[in-house]
Amino acid sequence: MLPNAIISMCFLALNCAADLCNWTGSGFAAGIDSRIVLQVRLRCTEGSVKWIYPGQALRVVVEPNVSSSRRSTICIKPSPSFGGASVFIERAGELELLVTEDDRPERQVFCFRTDEPHRPAIYLQARPQSDGPWSRNTIGFRYEVLGNKSAAPNVGRGGLQTSCRPCNDTELLMAVCNSDFVVRGHIRSVSHDSQRQTTLVEVSATRVYWQRSGLFERQLDPSGSSRPSLSWLGYIHTLLRCHVKPGDGEFLFTGSEHFGDAWLGCAPRYKDFLLVYYKARTERRNSCDFPVD
Repeated sequence: MLPNAIISMCFLALNCAADLCNWTGSGFAAGIDSRIVLQVRLRCTEGSVKWIYPGQALRVVVEPNVSSSRRSTICIKPSPSFGGASVFIERAGELELLVTEDDRPERQVFCFRTDEPHRPAIYLQARPQSDGPWSRNTIGFRYEVLGNKSAAPNVGRGGLQTSCRPCNDTELLMAVCNSDFVVRGHIRSVSHDSQRQTTLVEVSATRVYWQRSGLFERQLDPSGSSRPSLSWLGYIHTLLRCHVKPGDGEFLFTGSEHFGDAWLGCAPRYKDFLLVYYKARTERRNSCDFPVD
């Protein structure tokens, strides 16, 4: 059940105005009545929450206007200034601790499932401030609602997770159609972060077939001309346990984008992809037409 300290704040609720995707508001109301819990309801698949002068509690329900949202996953990434608050997931009156007020979670992503009868809520409880209710701290996070498309990474209790096994032919054919980015290129470097348990792959792309946003940027001509060159540069994340190493040859990189970062999906050698694609096209089982050279 809800802790007594939180029950005492739930007698009064204040609905907050917000646009469909983002909310920015203050905790000034808590200085008037400490029982007030600010209530926010968001209707988009991604957006942000920014709580200025946080006071007492904030309850956020993310409920996109899409039919698949009942069986999806919500991920949140705390802002760099996050601190002084605990984050709970509220499920049918029960609170599950996600982040403690003493954590430094700004480099982490936290996810939870929504496939249940009662829509879960994100519940933030601010720490009482020694200098009074008007703390200068700002608490915020970005959120994303992940569907079931093949390009999305798996989700564990700690956050986003990618599979380390190679994609089979069916998964590869789906990935080139459904991924947030599909690029062809070479691995320039690989760096590992043992603290975050992730690997960052620097990719020099010779062709960007598509990307959801500007993850890959065109490089300037190395001769010094102001004209853009034929290469693109981008960075792709994966898990450290996948043991990614620098390799020669040309690859087809696919994957998903989350909170402005690219996450690796299928990444076969380009010549191997062509064999799979041509065979599927001959047998009329390719999921989409891909612009091969």
